[in-house]
Amino acid sequence: QVQLVESGGGLVQPGGSLRLSCAASGSIFSIYIMGWYRQAPGKQRELVAAISSGGSTNYADSVKGRFTISRDNAKNTVYLQMNSLKPEDTAVYYCNALITTVQASPPDDYWGQGTQVTVSS
Repeated sequence: QVQLVESGGGLVQPGGSLRLSCAASGSIFSIYIMGWYRQAPGKQRELVAAISSGGSTNYADSVKGRFTISRDNAKNTVYLQMNSLKPEDTAVYYCNALITTVQASPPDDYWGQGTQVTVSS
């Protein structure tokens, strides 16, 4: 059994910062890509940022230069540092990870429960 537990969401004023964390736990053999998605009311879930086990990153155009994704492989944890937040960043943010639980098996897709980020004055 694998769990992803997010933390760090909340209410922040425009221009402010927040840092999200997501820790994976359970029967983990290897973690490949870890990432953050978000879903605003009435909109589809979208990729915000992703990071490979080797540290390669990918960002949505809307957050480039403002958000930074990082990971601590020893702690099975991924972070999302969000700066210069805008009202349009308001959404539920979900952690995602591709994880194998058994050696030589294909990875499975795991999701966290989501954390609310609200940017408002």
